[in-house]
Amino acid sequence: MILAALVLALQQPADTGGGRQCVLVVDSIGGKYREVTVRSGERNYFAGGGVLAHCQGTGSELASDSVAWFKGIGRFDMVGQRNPVHIRDTAVVLDASTASYFLRQERLEAHRNVVAVNRRTGSVLRGPNLTYYRAVKGVRDTLEMYATSRPTIEYRSRPDSGEPYVIVGDRVRFKGNDRMWGGGSVTIDRSDLAARGDSMELDQAAGVGLLMGRPRVQGKGERAYTLVGRRIELGFEAHEVKLVKARGQGEATGADWKLTADTIHLALERRKLQHAFAWGDSSRPHAVSTLNTIQSDSLALDLPDEVLTEARAYRRAHATSRRDSSAKADVNWIAGDTITARWAQLPDSAGKPKTKLRQLVARGSARSFTHLYNERDSTAGRSLNYTRAPSIDITVAGDKIDRVLASGRADGLQLAPQPPKPPADSTKAAADSSKPRAARRKAP
Repeated sequence: MILAALVLALQQPADTGGGRQCVLVVDSIGGKYREVTVRSGERNYFAGGGVLAHCQGTGSELASDSVAWFKGIGRFDMVGQRNPVHIRDTAVVLDASTASYFLRQERLEAHRNVVAVNRRTGSVLRGPNLTYYRAVKGVRDTLEMYATSRPTIEYRSRPDSGEPYVIVGDRVRFKGNDRMWGGGSVTIDRSDLAARGDSMELDQAAGVGLLMGRPRVQGKGERAYTLVGRRIELGFEAHEVKLVKARGQGEATGADWKLTADTIHLALERRKLQHAFAWGDSSRPHAVSTLNTIQSDSLALDLPDEVLTEARAYRRAHATSRRDSSAKADVNWIAGDTITARWAQLPDSAGKPKTKLRQLVARGSARSFTHLYNERDSTAGRSLNYTRAPSIDITVAGDKIDRVLASGRADGLQLAPQPPKPPADSTKAAADSSKPRAARRKAP
């Protein structure tokens, strides 16, 4: 019955008397009624058995099992015994075990089993208490609500906006239909997102959000990502998170990579990570995958549907790559004013797709140091190559450097592997053959 009433209230049109101060009118009393004279010209009223009331000239309605109206101080108490107190205002539909309406301040305090629905947005608050300040001309121009003791909010931008964000915090504050603040171990959850912080702020009208105090945002897709920083900013569009930005000591971690920088900007589409940007002064961006690293003054990563395909590094760029993750693996590196690294989805030994580096391109004062292996003779040692050129293009095949192409005025150094030592027996035979014949005769 409660849910049906809430749905019905949401479907009804907005109250044309919104913003009018409440002049309370009792419509019906289903049980006992009593009046108590406090002083000359002042009485208190008590009623039970089911009481219905409304604010004169508006669509605001109040229903309760019993009431106490202290008219001198302008306080109207409602108690739900069999049924919860039910209040339908111009902006909110509310149910609770008890509620007190302070008419002069246009303030409503509800306690125990509170369920409040915003009639405009469809957001729902559930918790042990709620203080609601009505928007009334001459008193306040915008509605406000406060709740403590970790209420749970199903936050929507409008009733048809789809899956809500479930927000929990020690205390929350609402102003108008679009702005919200939370403090004390705040959590924001949805099927695609989990966010944490000591405090938060949301402004749906401006399309921005903010998390502070050890904030953390985690994507829940098939290839999950995590972002932490001193503060995290959120960007909304049509109730969907389109931007997640860490400012100060940013660290983003994905399935195939890890990125650290002063500022990290993640761009999302269709609830999946698509791009990552990083920059900073005190901490240069540094991206690390299983076998590769890249560092520069600023970085841009392309991750369509959360799969790393390309990274672009700008100014003082430096990248490294390994054949495998062992500590003794040879490290190749490339440097330049800019570096572009490209990855491809290739099957591993089990046939599953795996992201592997396939190309590195450096431009502007480019340098590279690579280990090259003889494909015809696997026993031959590796050669070392150092190259300088305006542009260097390195192609990777499998886990090895396949080609190093230097363009422009190029120079460098190639060190071939040392020839293998001859076998010990042949060395001894050669030494014996060089001795004088007489020396090899046996003694009599």
